[in-house]
Amino acid sequence: MKNLTITLIQSNLFWENVSLNLSNFEKIISSIKDTDIILLPEMFNTAFCPKSNHLAESMDGKTISWMKEISKTRDCAIAGTLMIMEGKNIFNRLVWILKNGTIYTYDKHHLFSLIKEEKYISKGKKRLIVEVEGWKICPLICYDLRFPVFSRNDVEYDMLIYLANWPVKRIDAWNTLLKARSIENQCYTIGVNRVGEDGNEISFNGHSKIFDAFGKELFSTTENKEEVLQFEISLDDLKLKRRQMNFLQDRDNFSLL
Repeated sequence: MKNLTITLIQSNLFWENVSLNLSNFEKIISSIKDTDIILLPEMFNTAFCPKSNHLAESMDGKTISWMKEISKTRDCAIAGTLMIMEGKNIFNRLVWILKNGTIYTYDKHHLFSLIKEEKYISKGKKRLIVEVEGWKICPLICYDLRFPVFSRNDVEYDMLIYLANWPVKRIDAWNTLLKARSIENQCYTIGVNRVGEDGNEISFNGHSKIFDAFGKELFSTTENKEEVLQFEISLDDLKLKRRQMNFLQDRDNFSLL
């Protein structure tokens, strides 16, 4: 199995401004070296503004078209979340586009009740597992991080990803929970967060990170800085750790309804 080169973009986000956000990401991406996967924060095209669900797009809209073009020209997968309208529902949807153009989606399951996200966004029903170059990847969204049963590694995935807008005032929980998810699921765990201040005057300081299967922090971004973090991870190393200490074989047998 090949190693994967992953690129995280820890960026500031322009409040409710799709054009400025896409332009900023395009500029950042233009300087990125070859990569297998580009990961963007939650609601990367608008910032986290579920009340403004009039900004929701279709799967044929401007932002998805932009993602397709980035994936094609950079010859890599790209993933980010945005508000998508489907029928009468609006989802906070994680869109994953493979370099061959195949699109996978995951709709956020745990909606952030502290700001009543559920009033404006419809709840997703099931997880997504994406396969890239022999890797099994489970991509989730922000608040999902707090719910270990939903994140549980019951399908032998190799990597767990959270795309987020996680504020400064709860950043200790972010750091702790990312590490915990990596240990309990014996997988690489990646968190992608934003920086700056949003339209509600909520501050974000980043702390985008990657942990290995034993909970060791491998890479972390600079605090309060728009930054690109690129790194390579090894599936052989992951499998070696699981052979050395295979805790997953002792997990409890249960499933979510």
